[in-house]
Amino acid sequence: MTTTTTRALTVAVDVNGADKGPVEVARGAARAAAGGIRVILFGPAASIGAVADGVEVVDAPVSIAKDPDPARAVRANPSSSIVQAVAAVAAGDADALVSGGSTGAALAASLFTFKRARGVHRPALALIVPVPGAPFLLLDAGANVEVRPEHLVQFAHMGAAFMEAVMGVASPRVALLSNGTEASKGPENVLAAHAALAGMPGFIGNVEGFAIGTGVADVIVADGFTGNVALKVMEGTSAALLGAVRGAAMSSLRSRLGGLLLRPALRGLRSEIDPEEQGGAVLLGLRKLVVVPHGSFGERGFARAIEVSARGVREDVAGRTHERLAAAGALRRAEGASEAAASVPETP
Repeated sequence: MTTTTTRALTVAVDVNGADKGPVEVARGAARAAAGGIRVILFGPAASIGAVADGVEVVDAPVSIAKDPDPARAVRANPSSSIVQAVAAVAAGDADALVSGGSTGAALAASLFTFKRARGVHRPALALIVPVPGAPFLLLDAGANVEVRPEHLVQFAHMGAAFMEAVMGVASPRVALLSNGTEASKGPENVLAAHAALAGMPGFIGNVEGFAIGTGVADVIVADGFTGNVALKVMEGTSAALLGAVRGAAMSSLRSRLGGLLLRPALRGLRSEIDPEEQGGAVLLGLRKLVVVPHGSFGERGFARAIEVSARGVREDVAGRTHERLAAAGALRRAEGASEAAASVPETP
């Protein structure tokens, strides 16, 4: 009688490009491995050093994280860490990818190797925006500068599937980001997408920018340019407001004493809005799961990125996303040679 052993769920991690260096990523990998996830780090072994149990290192010192032309760099550097990490997932040695470097390089390498899921027009970068009490999924957050209506329709269904599978939101509410709530507001692609989504369960129509974070929608859909700008505006405004609060709290002895009283509540708020807690953005619409944490993340952020990718695999986000698109009739009809030769979308 023979026994079959199955390996632990495994995540491949490209460590090159992380602002705080390979050691910080390795510490995050150790935290994830302590939770039962096997991790393979691709990066400079000499810089990574010793690693924890459950973590393996593949020496891959070549980085293309800063290359201005990701598609060219991926083709020209098969030994780079991101290309090797993607290859490990494609070969079945790992189940998902976490890339600490350039989003463009991760997207290019994934498209060339994993390909888009059958019938998907474009992958979308989906990010949980940690608004206190009303977190929501924003997509596309930067993978596609220009989109057609059918792309926005697919983004809507992919975002809803992600919120159901990973975040546990039953019947997520989905909206298009526009300059007015009326169905007649917005550019032509938004108008056409609005009409196509009219029968989608959970679709609530358009939302304006000032409605972001009010809890009116669980998924907000936009083209990558608009989504990326909205995201950067939110991040910049949040940083400025937190800085102003900090400055006011330190402006006098009375303010400092008041700040001490508020510190426990503010600590909880800071944890709630911390982007590291979300683990980064997820590339939806590929045949494998890819998570892209922000390059500035530290140990905890990379640990969360690995955990999010593992949960996405367990919950079969890729499969459930594709099933939802198929059930909605939103998959592209023409599938053939052009599907295999996927082009790399522009990134802002």
